[in-house]
Amino acid sequence: MPWKLASLGTLLAAGLLAGCSNTSTDSATDPVASADSGHSRCEAKAAEFTLGKKASPELLEQARVRAGAQSARILKPNDMVTLEYRSDRLNLSTDDQLVINRVNCG
Repeated sequence: MPWKLASLGTLLAAGLLAGCSNTSTDSATDPVASADSGHSRCEAKAAEFTLGKKASPELLEQARVRAGAQSARILKPNDMVTLEYRSDRLNLSTDDQLVINRVNCG
């Protein structure tokens, strides 16, 4: 009789755990697939028209739209930035005088 209760308990536990499993078809181990989450990728080449120009909010928005990015930011030489890669974000790097010297996505 005790082995029947143990078997029933094991079967019940397996059933409960099966209900908690993930059946999603997305690859949970693919960092690119999970980081993108359906957003379009940024095309840095389309924003290279900003090189040599002084950074401004208006120029940043124009560059973001042309690059197809979801977000954009201006990075000054001593700014602290996060290290996560986002393929839908445009970065405009500047010198101390806010002149754009690098355009990249990430």
